[in-house]
Amino acid sequence: MFRHQGKSRTLKHNLKIATVLSFVAGIVNITGFLAFSQLTTNVTGHFALFISDVANFEFWNGTIYLLYIFSFLFGSFSSSFLIETFRKNKKLNVFVLPTLIECFILASVGFLGSPALIKYPDVIICLLLYAMGLQNSFVTKISNAVVRTTHLTGLFTDLGIELSQLLFHKSYLKTEKIKETIKLRIYIICFFFLGGIIGGLLYSRLNLKLNTLTIASLILLASLFYDDFKYKIIKVKRRYNQRRH
Repeated sequence: MFRHQGKSRTLKHNLKIATVLSFVAGIVNITGFLAFSQLTTNVTGHFALFISDVANFEFWNGTIYLLYIFSFLFGSFSSSFLIETFRKNKKLNVFVLPTLIECFILASVGFLGSPALIKYPDVIICLLLYAMGLQNSFVTKISNAVVRTTHLTGLFTDLGIELSQLLFHKSYLKTEKIKETIKLRIYIICFFFLGGIIGGLLYSRLNLKLNTLTIASLILLASLFYDDFKYKIIKVKRRYNQRRH
């Protein structure tokens, strides 16, 4: 699911990566909100607060929201930059790099976040927004903008459009394709929601606090190992079949 790109990707590939990453985003979203009362998976709300402060001539207060926005932007830039830089190296799966960086950030905040939460909460918020910018960028590139996992506004918009298109199926020749995209969007929304519920339970009920992010990091690592292990098995089977023939 982390290897195929463009036309070689199937619905199955997109469903796999969508469920994992939207689940992780759901965990990060609820953890960031419970810890800081701030959004840590998208910047729509931060942009509105920034504009509000500017409109009230509270420019200094607004700078922190500008920093949040820039952190997400820089995460997206970093992910794309790494992918483009190492794209020619065919031995390297370029999409693993931003994923590993995201894992490192989430694990670091999970392990070291509690003391820093008191002294530098804005730094932690910026790190989480940077990590979500990384994720949103590489999943957008790997799926050719079919999958987005860190915010739901666009998803609900597209889902509404596609559901309406099903009512006029005679006007659309690719009805099966529409059904596939609807299925994909429902998966993303459901797993984002599920990640939020489980993340909230881990944060509050089990009192893991920011250590909840470590769980998200482990899920990402496990998906990377699974993808690599499955790829190696496929390669071994292909070599075996070639020798037989």
